[in-house]
Amino acid sequence: MGDRILITGCSPYERTVGFSRAVRVGKFVFVAGTAPINADGRSAAPGDAYLQMHRCLEIIKQALEKAGAKIEHVVRTRIFITDRASYGPVCRAHSEVFHDIRPAATMVLVDRLLEDEWLVEVEAEAYIED
Repeated sequence: MGDRILITGCSPYERTVGFSRAVRVGKFVFVAGTAPINADGRSAAPGDAYLQMHRCLEIIKQALEKAGAKIEHVVRTRIFITDRASYGPVCRAHSEVFHDIRPAATMVLVDRLLEDEWLVEVEAEAYIED
């Protein structure tokens, strides 16, 4: 399948937990659970699921680009939300990025995420076509 390329992001948890923001193996890119974290390591847009989702997608896009992929290469997203009321704003932000791409997508309602301020976390998988 090819070499394994590790992509680092801005999460303060990467080193302590021992994970990469993304991993590329051959034509596949796997982006880890991505929380709404600003470049300074602090939570983005506390209380705003729409803006948090946008931040998650910005981080995913940056990771994909570092791996040599584009947002258009995404074939699957997994979205975790902590409040059913976040469904609409999160879907709207997802649609703004993926409306024409239409990856397979799953949304799961969870009790909570690692940080109480996080309303959403997103995973993505991409396949880089020739």
